[in-house]
Amino acid sequence: MLITSCNREKPDVKEKKETEAKSLPSKGEMTILAWYSLPNAEMTLERFRELRDCGFTHSFSHHYTDNDMMENALDLAEEVGVKLIIRTPELSSEPEETVKRFMNHPATGGYFLMDEPNADQFEMLAKWARRIESVDTTHPCYLNLFPIYVDPNAIKVGSYSEYVDRFDKEVNLPILSFDNYPIIYEDKEKGTTMVRDNFHENLEVFLKKSQEVNKPFWAFSLAVAHWTYPIPVLAHMRFQMYSNLAYGAQGLQYFTYWTPETDSFDFHHGPITRDGKRTEVYDDVKTLNQEIQGLSPVFLGAKVLSVKHTGEVIPSGTTRLETLPSVVKSLKSEGSEGAIVSHLENGDREFLVVVNRDIHNKMMLTIDLDAKVERVMKDGSLLPADTYSSTIGVDAGDIIVYSWMK
Repeated sequence: MLITSCNREKPDVKEKKETEAKSLPSKGEMTILAWYSLPNAEMTLERFRELRDCGFTHSFSHHYTDNDMMENALDLAEEVGVKLIIRTPELSSEPEETVKRFMNHPATGGYFLMDEPNADQFEMLAKWARRIESVDTTHPCYLNLFPIYVDPNAIKVGSYSEYVDRFDKEVNLPILSFDNYPIIYEDKEKGTTMVRDNFHENLEVFLKKSQEVNKPFWAFSLAVAHWTYPIPVLAHMRFQMYSNLAYGAQGLQYFTYWTPETDSFDFHHGPITRDGKRTEVYDDVKTLNQEIQGLSPVFLGAKVLSVKHTGEVIPSGTTRLETLPSVVKSLKSEGSEGAIVSHLENGDREFLVVVNRDIHNKMMLTIDLDAKVERVMKDGSLLPADTYSSTIGVDAGDIIVYSWMK
């Protein structure tokens, strides 16, 4: 009798515990875009489903030859719940007519103008964007700006900040976006890698501009090897994406999804190879995208209160961490290059986001917190922070998140 009674009661206790488990409320999906997506011959329902299964919400292909092909791709993307960025020759030659054709399609996600413009092209882009916006103000016009390490003379400006300022003022798109691929070979023959020192300075520029003009910004991770860029591994992509999110990015992009066919850049080992096979990069991107969506209640719609850095040497253009939120009594990072420490607010909560800036080594984080602080797990669930040791390891490029009610 007692055994039988206990067996009946155990599921009830388990169900009660599961019901009481705390999670952050969903705010929807974070935009995650596959840049340089499916080639013409691969635009099938199966390929779009594979892309969606990898965790992408948006897709951008260079390969649409006309509006009819674009519409066919939109129909396929709609079936799997993916949005497409419109790019066809007719969008340039007949923008109003093209926008009228696609603006009401459920899979339309925006309109691509061009990649990495210089300042001499701003006037043309503004006129083009206004023509599109005269028909559709719901879906954004979209392009990416050059990274901070490009020679200002090559983009017809005196400084990088001037480039970003002029672009926003003269072209005035609803989203700011830039590409920056910070992880390069230090010694290609030895296979050693390093991070460009000005990656976080680039993020500082976009955070400042985003807050100044009240517009979201999107940022990238590299997902394909070429030139001096190594085959991406999970730690590399975590470092890039979690740095972007710590600085407030509201859209994330991977360059590229499909390995480009051109030989001039020596592209190889993207998530999908030229002959359509998956690589381990596909699996790593899928893992990371699952983590990002699990943490989307932290970052989607968040306001950045501060972003500071720890470490013996902090990146150029950044600020050293000197003060902490009142619920954090102390914080120390050891055994790595240092950390990004970002303080966010989102709804009725505040968050402390700590990103290991080291792409090679684990960081040991020692943190002393008030009892009301909770740890945010990568699936969005919440646990009392004191469930864990006050010293905890954070893998290379990885993230740890804490939260408390305002």
